[in-house]
Amino acid sequence: MGFHGTDVMSGAVTLAAERVAGGFDFPTSAALADDGTVYVAESGLPFDGAKPGGSIRRVEADGSSTVVLADLRAPVNGLTAHDGGFYIAEGGFPGRISRWTPGGKRMTVLDGLPGRGNYHTNTVAVGPDGWLYFSQGAMTNSGVVGLDAYDLAWLKQLPHPCDLPGFDIELTGEIFETADPFDPNNRALTAAFAGFGETQTRNAKLAGQVPCTAAVMRCQPDGSELTVVAWGLRNAYGLAFLPDGRLVATDQSPDDRGSRPIGNAPDLLHLVEAGGWYGWPDFIGSRPVTDPAFAPHRGPQPKFILANHDKLPPPRQPVAEFAVNAAATKLAVLPAGTRLAGQLAIAMFGDEKPMTAPPGPKVGRSLLRVDPSDWSQHLLMAGPFLRPIDVVTTPDRALLVVDFGHFEMKGMGRIEATRHTGALWRITLD
Repeated sequence: MGFHGTDVMSGAVTLAAERVAGGFDFPTSAALADDGTVYVAESGLPFDGAKPGGSIRRVEADGSSTVVLADLRAPVNGLTAHDGGFYIAEGGFPGRISRWTPGGKRMTVLDGLPGRGNYHTNTVAVGPDGWLYFSQGAMTNSGVVGLDAYDLAWLKQLPHPCDLPGFDIELTGEIFETADPFDPNNRALTAAFAGFGETQTRNAKLAGQVPCTAAVMRCQPDGSELTVVAWGLRNAYGLAFLPDGRLVATDQSPDDRGSRPIGNAPDLLHLVEAGGWYGWPDFIGSRPVTDPAFAPHRGPQPKFILANHDKLPPPRQPVAEFAVNAAATKLAVLPAGTRLAGQLAIAMFGDEKPMTAPPGPKVGRSLLRVDPSDWSQHLLMAGPFLRPIDVVTTPDRALLVVDFGHFEMKGMGRIEATRHTGALWRITLD
């Protein structure tokens, strides 16, 4: 199975990009204060000797930057401007959402979110209803804690927490066998939704939890009334509200790795509706992982690990599918008064081969435009970018692009990353 969707070259638009600031250590987000000042969030991932712990930098008029908030729980995945301040998504262990106003102290909004897994607490989007919407990534690739934990650049740790379901689930009893890194003379047996080397949940019925993983959740601005909006989004790294109030999310699909590898799974774009199940861990959108199209190179055809599909909502079909391993990250609605008004600009971080899939051509590292009138896809040709990860519109109808910087996987858990290569770009949309 290859890429499904429209020809992205059709309707491609070329835009001029200007590099306005650089020297960041693996940044993930940007946001504008009410006075137009730009702030950039650095992840705090300590690659290439970068200082551990997330930080917020204020970008000065000359392109230099100043740290104004430090020691945040890494990785910092989101910075969202709202009502005179910022919401910060901190993915560390445990995950946390903070509120910060320039010149003031950081205040905790929500704490104790799942962490120390494959994915983390992600960016906040403030809804038309005034609630805070955010996603919580999965702790695992596809529901099973496996040895791929050692290969993940941001994890490198076993044991690590297992996933927490957002809906009531029943397990099929599948058991996954691997080498035992703690005892080379034994083999480790692991059940789905269980810790590494644990099998006691193999036929369990597990109740939905709040908070959970692989979900979109929401809470009041003070952190109260935390609820699950939708479950089964593996890693909805980017959220945005369309002008008509609908919530859209990018979702990064499972990889060909770990104890339950899934091959050729495209990243997705979803309309997120309350109470919906979005397929993970047994469907890619609305298609079952048992489809031969998802046969992996690194293991057998995946089987279902949930036994109660008939008691769950039908898995939702995505509105768009992106290239396999494109790593769709954050998105923005392009502003009124421009030729692309109301359309979505989406950052494609790019593949992390050979960790996430067998070696092959590079994918992503670019911007994509999606038209919500028909969900057609078109390239936004700009750059050059190393790893675009966030896109933010400005009041003067420009688009800021956050570039994570030089970061490549080299196999066997090796990483090639260079600090100070993160950058902020500006694209004129008129």
